[in-house]
Amino acid sequence: METTAEKPSQEFAFQAEIKQLLHLLAHSLYQSREIALRELISNASDALDKMRYLALTDETQRDDAPLEIVIEGRKDAHELAIRDNGVGMTRDELVTNLGTIAHSGSLEFLKAAARGKDGPTALSLIGQFGVGFYSAFMIADRVRVRSRSHTEATGWEWESDGGGSFRVMPAEGLARGTEVVLHLKDDAHDFAEDWKIQNIVGRYSGFVPHPIKLASTGERINRQKPIWVEPRSQVSDEEYTKFYQHLTHHAEESPLWHIHLAADSPIQFRALVYCPPTSTERLGFGRDEHGLSLCAKRILVQHDCRELLPEWLRFLRGIVDSEDLPLNVSRETLQDNSVIRKIRTSLVKHVLDKLDQQAADAPTEYLSFYRQFGTTMKEAIARDPMHRDRVAKLLRFTSSHADDPEKPTSLTEYVARMAEGQKSIYYLGGPDLTAVRKSPSLEVFRRRGLEVLYLSDPVDEFVMSALHVFDTKPLVSIDSADVELPEETKDDAEKAKAAETPATAGLDRVLSLFREALGSRVTEVRESKRLTESPCCLLNAEGGLSTQMQRMLKMANQNFVTGGRLLEINPSSPLIRRLATLSANPEHDMFIRQCGLQLWSNALILEGAVLEPEELVARGQSFMEEAAEKRSPIVT
Repeated sequence: METTAEKPSQEFAFQAEIKQLLHLLAHSLYQSREIALRELISNASDALDKMRYLALTDETQRDDAPLEIVIEGRKDAHELAIRDNGVGMTRDELVTNLGTIAHSGSLEFLKAAARGKDGPTALSLIGQFGVGFYSAFMIADRVRVRSRSHTEATGWEWESDGGGSFRVMPAEGLARGTEVVLHLKDDAHDFAEDWKIQNIVGRYSGFVPHPIKLASTGERINRQKPIWVEPRSQVSDEEYTKFYQHLTHHAEESPLWHIHLAADSPIQFRALVYCPPTSTERLGFGRDEHGLSLCAKRILVQHDCRELLPEWLRFLRGIVDSEDLPLNVSRETLQDNSVIRKIRTSLVKHVLDKLDQQAADAPTEYLSFYRQFGTTMKEAIARDPMHRDRVAKLLRFTSSHADDPEKPTSLTEYVARMAEGQKSIYYLGGPDLTAVRKSPSLEVFRRRGLEVLYLSDPVDEFVMSALHVFDTKPLVSIDSADVELPEETKDDAEKAKAAETPATAGLDRVLSLFREALGSRVTEVRESKRLTESPCCLLNAEGGLSTQMQRMLKMANQNFVTGGRLLEINPSSPLIRRLATLSANPEHDMFIRQCGLQLWSNALILEGAVLEPEELVARGQSFMEEAAEKRSPIVT
């Protein structure tokens, strides 16, 4: 057998076109140069995992040395060194593993272990493509690898400047394991700084299962325990809270709730998902970024992974870690999106299950959540047909049933209370609850005891429009001219008959004068069957958008053309009855026309809109002047 002395320093050529490929790996494959340290730590962790596996299966490989990774920044020499005491590499393994792009020693080791009697069950290796090592050339113009295999007494050194060749030579006095020494490029000298090393380890490799130590202090810099891999029964509430604070960097904040998942089928993954206590979007800090980080075997692959949750759950924070995650060579772009889709489906299901349970068992806690994140959740109604029905059951609205924002109702509860013969779910939107409550459109619903949902969140109108139907019941805005009410009961009919006043002579002439005055401002002026107190109300044309929806669309697009409106007149109103009496004298026609315009303006103001403000002010002033003239002056 050839000895080390018989194998002096030797130069090898990389694979064909290796120079161009190395350039691609170093400059185009990864998005951040910090990935280089992450990849080298991952390789070191793999070597330690292999050593731990061998020690478990082969007594001759056991010793008392703790398995660990040491990182040393040599500022004066502009070098960065990463050492491990794992399995190490022989000369031939150095040549094969580091001289052949996309040849993975980890993959070969897994295949060999799978052929053994114990199989690879004790292993957790991330290096499946064998190219992460070459990311070192992103920050280094020369790389040395000094390694001694667990099978040999002598070590070897591999060296390359990332060009077309590399050298391998004997190296004496090495302990078992591997040391990678990077001679840093001029613009990468900060990688030798302790603060930089700590920052990168904390960001990408904080959950590596082996200790990572800083050579200058001997301090372990990956102290945070990856509690998502632990059984739920072994993690305390305090540990869950501390881990949340570690993830979010909010040392004094506690989450509203968390979900700890361990799934084995159809995809193996573990996850720890938190709901923060407050919505930053609601506080005016702009749109939330997705808060779940994606890991592969405890190694960070992607911060704020957008693929793991839909947009309407972007406020959640946490970690998702998969053993089955197939990655491409950069580990930053997922190779098989079907795996992520399955993880996403499972995560959404568990989140909705959690919210369903909380809404049923702890409604006060659920309401705290809903006040913060309800508006964001509502996006699912328009954007996510797959989950629309489940999210719809989680919506909450102030209602005429309780008329208390502190006691909102669900659509399910509304349906359970519907009157006999009622076919629709009624709602009314407005700029705020005060304006909604004062709407004349509510009068007939109050009289008949029909529940109406109050919509004061601008998003609610879009929610109702997108949802359209809940539990086979259409959602109907009560300010529509064609709103259908259930058939009156005998008691309702008797109450309505008792409240009726005799027909008002002159009403038709008042309606005619109102039509003349309003012209194209409305499509019709008609007698109302729904008003009991107010003199008039505005309604939307049959089949048209609700008033609030039209207002929001107009705000978003000044060129939006609103639909036609109808003005309904209450013949029982004292004002309308007085105008009907005055209509017998044509001299009062101008005054009646002005009253029609003023009633139309009043109805708009109640809805939160003001049109023709100059005419409104002038008309009000004219009424006051006329009233003042008819009063006897006080002579002093």
